[in-house]
Amino acid sequence: MTTFLTGATGFLGSYIAAELLSNSKERIALLVRSRTIEEAEKRLWRSLQLHMNFQTYWDHRTQRIDIHLGDLTEPGLGLNKASQERLLESTDSVIHAAASLNRKSEESCANVNVKGSLEVALLAKKIHDLKPLRRYSLVSTVAVSGIRENETVQEDTAIRWNRPDLDPYGRTKKMSEYLSQRVLEGIPLTIFRPSAIIGDTRFPQTTQFDMLRAFAWMAKMSVLPLDPSWRMDIVPADFVGKAVVRIHKSDHPRHPIYHLSAGLASPNYREISDCLTSEFHKRRTHFSPGLCGIFMKSCDWLSNSRLKSGLVRTARLVNVFRPHLLGNTVFDNSRIVEELEERPASFVSYAPGVLRFALDHQFSYPFLPFCQPGTQKEVA
Repeated sequence: MTTFLTGATGFLGSYIAAELLSNSKERIALLVRSRTIEEAEKRLWRSLQLHMNFQTYWDHRTQRIDIHLGDLTEPGLGLNKASQERLLESTDSVIHAAASLNRKSEESCANVNVKGSLEVALLAKKIHDLKPLRRYSLVSTVAVSGIRENETVQEDTAIRWNRPDLDPYGRTKKMSEYLSQRVLEGIPLTIFRPSAIIGDTRFPQTTQFDMLRAFAWMAKMSVLPLDPSWRMDIVPADFVGKAVVRIHKSDHPRHPIYHLSAGLASPNYREISDCLTSEFHKRRTHFSPGLCGIFMKSCDWLSNSRLKSGLVRTARLVNVFRPHLLGNTVFDNSRIVEELEERPASFVSYAPGVLRFALDHQFSYPFLPFCQPGTQKEVA
């Protein structure tokens, strides 16, 4: 049978796709927003090359990957009749991982995270009406918990509808959870809420750089306007991908919702700063939380200015991630640790390598071209 996966061309979705391909024999059907199959294959290769070489990718593509051209924001996912019929006939489980992370755009988040999630859920309901779906897994986010300060958040008490939202991303993902639960009544549903996902414990390469820019700034500062005891919940992408697939494939998960997070083991800013500054600058950072208010006002001014500099970009990044930087909140991960019998690696154990890669490559990934299978000829 086949697992239908959305979001495979995104960062986390690529980890889930790679994990499915590495640890199962079943086929996977991927929704890809492209005009042609050839264009979709190139997009997919760009995403999966972080995990495999081209020959391995092409073997999977020809033997186990079905590509369906579509668009989350279109009715019926924009699928043509043949794709719809193929999915209805072959799909036995669904992993919905696609999302808009545009924290500034209400429109983008609503279109993808609410409207798109509804369309995926409706397709799953159609499949289930023909034959029972084994499982529907929804990749959400801890951001559904809204603005929290100095807390350890539990899965079952994370959402409070009267609590202020962090941003459009958190707000629309909360709505996505609610809609999915209502539409998919009677279908085995598991919700995964990752915390901040940064890097991979197995290798320093990454294709995601926004948060790393903030940490590069942190490593350079001799004085940080933060409290050194504040914690930041960061989890490696390889742990999240493994957790989603392992629980998704389980016949009887113990819980309906899992935080995929570092939880109480989250490092504080002193630990993060020490691991970065010792690697890059050989000196210890001084913390001055009393400057936090002035610093944030400066970030607001820079973010709204018309200046063009790296400082403005950093200020805007700080503003986007401000609730995560200042909340001192972590998300209990005891459920997933108990079920997997494994804890995620600490960010400080692999952060220097990931940051070194980002700096050496100027916060970009050296993507390899798509080559004509069986030749060395690059395809434009």
